[in-house]
Amino acid sequence: MTSFASFSIVLLMAIVPVAASAEKADREKPTNIEADSLVHDELKQVSIFTGRAVLTRGTMVMRGARIEMREDADGYQFGVIFPEPNTRAFFRQKREGNDEFMEGEALRIEFDGKADRVKLIDSAEVRRYRGPVLNDTMSGKLIIYENLTDVFSIDGQRTTEGGKAGTGRVKAVLAPRSKTLDKP
Repeated sequence: MTSFASFSIVLLMAIVPVAASAEKADREKPTNIEADSLVHDELKQVSIFTGRAVLTRGTMVMRGARIEMREDADGYQFGVIFPEPNTRAFFRQKREGNDEFMEGEALRIEFDGKADRVKLIDSAEVRRYRGPVLNDTMSGKLIIYENLTDVFSIDGQRTTEGGKAGTGRVKAVLAPRSKTLDKP
């Protein structure tokens, strides 16, 4: 990414309040997964759920054709969600302290329970809803949603077949904030 593009994204993030703090209580909730089938390897602490798999933890919901979950020795959970053919995997979570939801889709979604981070990889898109109203949309090749620091970043670079950077760009549509929503 060029320094101008990096500066532009940082400037955009500073000007537009897109901090995306996830519901903090979700971290303490149990992870529930439903699917058509499960293969679990106790020795490796890996579970593979296939067929219309749905993961929920508090207000967080992730959906895909396949969810691979593992747990480390400290009990932190890590997951990878793969979509149904010709679709994208799905992610949605309530923001802390207000009536807003962050929602996203990508060809691959990675969840890191220790870092409290969600990565949306390839054909990634994030949407912010205030109540039922869609307000902001952003897209790029990689979107990293950092729940602990209330920041997300978007990389627009896409790679070509030779592995060199293509002409990918970050795209964002940001709605103006309503003055009535900002008043205490």
